[in-house]
Amino acid sequence: MQIDTATNLFDAAAACLAEPDPERKQTLTARTAAAWAAGELRLDPAGAGPVCDTPGRPARPELVEPRQLKARKLLSPEGRAALIHAVAHIEFNAINLAWDAVQRFRDLPWAFYDDWVQVAAEEAEHFALMRARLMDLSHDYGDFPAHDGLWTMASRTAHDPLVRMALVPRVLEARGLDVTPGMIERLRAVGDIETAECLGVILREEVGHVAAGSRWFRYLCEQRGLAPGPTYFELISTWLRGEIRCPLNREDRQRAGFDADELERLEGLCAQGR
Repeated sequence: MQIDTATNLFDAAAACLAEPDPERKQTLTARTAAAWAAGELRLDPAGAGPVCDTPGRPARPELVEPRQLKARKLLSPEGRAALIHAVAHIEFNAINLAWDAVQRFRDLPWAFYDDWVQVAAEEAEHFALMRARLMDLSHDYGDFPAHDGLWTMASRTAHDPLVRMALVPRVLEARGLDVTPGMIERLRAVGDIETAECLGVILREEVGHVAAGSRWFRYLCEQRGLAPGPTYFELISTWLRGEIRCPLNREDRQRAGFDADELERLEGLCAQGR
């Protein structure tokens, strides 16, 4: 169903998710977020179309295994473009992840959809920032290979919003909070102030996205009578074999809803994996 004719948020979100063209996906995302904010879309699980299981994406970039991606030095424009492309790819996937959460999990409170519609809109803005920087360097999205780790985990967690909230926002996306400050420093060191400032915007807003994951993970634990801490680490053990990468950005993770005990236990997992 096209967003222009959809009156149900679930159908509109599915249309955004299924759209393969990046510019069209950005436009649909902004339009859907505005329609939701204006009260023009209803929440009607019974009247919605089927869940969309396949995200729309352009023919490029080529998707490869993470080990096939080459590390490039930031001193060259090509190296900076490769880094920017990697971030743009993450943000494009993050648009899909947010819309998938909206259209897939159809029995949650109104506030859940408020959060993830906003996340989708902000992720689209992040993608636009990174794509603009790529174009400044005479490249575009699709010019470099990329991996599909984020969507792979989305597929694996499609059966349960609790597992999705634990492992996508609170593990994979939280890793962005850890690594982005170092990326900003390296870009500033080579004189790419514009990209560093774009990443600063992304970092500030990603804290809120991970916080949404924390909020809804704890809500779902409460609904099921589960203790959040033990449940979180059991999921990490089961799904990720307890593998966590450090160092952690403790300050931003705390702002994103991680408590001191969680941070200490995460750092303990890092130490065990050395």
